[in-house]
Amino acid sequence: MPVSIRLDAVLPYDHDLRRIPETARLAESLGFQALWAAETRHNPFLPGPLIAEHTRRLHFGTAIAVSFARSPTTLAYTAWDLARQSGGRFTLGLGTQVRGHVERRFGMPWPDSPVGKLREQIGALRAIWKSWQEGKALKFHGEFYRLTLMPPFFDPGPIEHPAIPIFIAGVNTGLARLAGEAAQGFHVHPLHTPRYLAEVIRPAIASGARKARRRLEDVQVSVTAFVIPDDSSREEVRQQIAFYAATPSYRSVLALHGWESAGEALGRMAARQRWEEMPSVIDDTILAAFAVDLSRSAEPAEALRLRYSGLADRLSLYLPLIPGERTAFWRQLLDAWEAG
Repeated sequence: MPVSIRLDAVLPYDHDLRRIPETARLAESLGFQALWAAETRHNPFLPGPLIAEHTRRLHFGTAIAVSFARSPTTLAYTAWDLARQSGGRFTLGLGTQVRGHVERRFGMPWPDSPVGKLREQIGALRAIWKSWQEGKALKFHGEFYRLTLMPPFFDPGPIEHPAIPIFIAGVNTGLARLAGEAAQGFHVHPLHTPRYLAEVIRPAIASGARKARRRLEDVQVSVTAFVIPDDSSREEVRQQIAFYAATPSYRSVLALHGWESAGEALGRMAARQRWEEMPSVIDDTILAAFAVDLSRSAEPAEALRLRYSGLADRLSLYLPLIPGERTAFWRQLLDAWEAG
């Protein structure tokens, strides 16, 4: 029986470019479908050329690159080059980040309408790519961007795989609806529960797809899941959930379950930099809602499949792929996944 959910891998946040070829070859040999890079401590695009060069079938992409830190044209050139080099294996994953990071970490303006600006970025990207592929004048007019100049000297010309998939990321319904309207996929934030996916995220994507007269099947739901692979990692996962749950814009997930007070407490602790106290707020009930405990499952692949069947099209674990670490775990998981 074929596996309906594609299993992907993620690079560590502190990845070393010198190890990317080894990691990419490992991902492909294990049977992962894609390898994702996040924008945390490093540029998320730089691993791309190395992944493409050292693999043959493995897809790869950003999950995510901060969209508001870049112009549409800058993004367009990078994605175009990676699509050309890889033979169409690159996916451009974009995320808005939150206001504090955009303004204070990247030094860029935060828009009055984040959803509107991201929608316009997607439209601008496609207008630029169409201009290059068809050799026509660039004409894009919007509220945030006006793009009308593309002389031949700056036009890279057509490529073999110009339909570059765009995934966007989010937690709340506005961005999920936008994915349904205009993207090829939606990166689900690790801070989610199956109930939140079923009752909030997937209906919002479906609503956006209906609005744009698209099929829901045209939008891949890519989930990154918190997992507890062994008892030694339990408290680390609890700490990471606490860190994310302190973000005010992510409170909707907690609210669905009636855990607003936990989010408020975490926010107060984070504001006072009481990081060591925050995991105590994440009790075992909250932990079980957000994380899959694989350490207590005889069949980890089946536990993941049961949790995300009908909810995810792609699945990554919030557990980086690192050569020499957890090799037996990954091999057993992938073998069981393929066996279905």
